Amino acid sequence: MAQAPFTELQVVIAADPPARLDKALARDVPEAAALSRSRLMRMIAEGCISREGVVVDDPRAKVAEGDVLVLRLEAAAEVETVAQQIALDVVYEDAALIVVNKPAGMVVHPAPGSPDRTLVNALLHHCADSLSGIGGEKRPGIVHRIDKDTSGLLVAAKSDHAHHHLAAQFERHSVMRRYLALVHGLPDAGDPRLRGVRGASFEAGNILKITSQLARHKTDRQKQAVVWSNGRHAVTRARVLAGYGTPPALSLLECWLETGRTHQIRVHLAHAGHGLVGDPVYGGRRKLSPAALGEEAVAAVGAFSRQALHAETLGFEHPDTGESMAFHAPLPKDMQALIATLPSA
Repeated sequence: MAQAPFTELQVVIAADPPARLDKALARDVPEAAALSRSRLMRMIAEGCISREGVVVDDPRAKVAEGDVLVLRLEAAAEVETVAQQIALDVVYEDAALIVVNKPAGMVVHPAPGSPDRTLVNALLHHCADSLSGIGGEKRPGIVHRIDKDTSGLLVAAKSDHAHHHLAAQFERHSVMRRYLALVHGLPDAGDPRLRGVRGASFEAGNILKITSQLARHKTDRQKQAVVWSNGRHAVTRARVLAGYGTPPALSLLECWLETGRTHQIRVHLAHAGHGLVGDPVYGGRRKLSPAALGEEAVAAVGAFSRQALHAETLGFEHPDTGESMAFHAPLPKDMQALIATLPSA
């Protein structure tokens, strides 16, 4: 059967929307749709957005909570991304999807500065023609992303049905994602400083909860920032697994996402004053005490060249069978080696 030239995506405007159509779409379009702000603007101008059957072509048009906007998308087009034989750590694979344990340093899909040797190039070779495309451009199977220098689990779809089903789960925030993060300091409910951080609270079991909105940084468009209006709702929870040093200068956290926004864990933990070790964007440079950690540990932390973040657990409903599935990936060797140098609290 020939592929239809267009497909449709429904977007429901969430609570407290920005006044303008373009800003509301930029906030509420699912991240899995891979629609940039500039592409949304072109779609508005080209008459590809409608509400109740009427085309809305003014980016300044007013929208309200609950409005259903229909976006007409061009069908996935072939791109010149080449298949490359790159080793993959495949955790699970069937006819509908593939779960891989991505190494730190691998970009998920080609972009300026990273035209090849990406996960997409590897998947094109590994899966041949069985990957899905969505968003008007073939980005084979990519339903969600993790940062280049974050290691861990990622699922890719091998059919359009699986792609849409998995994307819907991510949009509903029903996917289980747990990360391991090595951070500066040790979050504790008894810390009076944390009680003064806007958006930070503690739940039973000394679980740190950070609630805010996230949006692109005003001056650095490559960064995300905590905001309190006109952003995307974001909730991160974290609990301490281990502390290191006397007094504790570092801690290993288990973090889980109620939402899944770009750089969410990195931004939220930095906002709370517990930036990730090695994070060049949000972590900041912290002077560690050799008296608390020892010279070897301080040197090892200073030499760690990426954010110490690992996507350890991924759980979702199988798009074909409805089975609940969960996968786990152990800490990578670089994080294991770093932690091995740290003295227990």
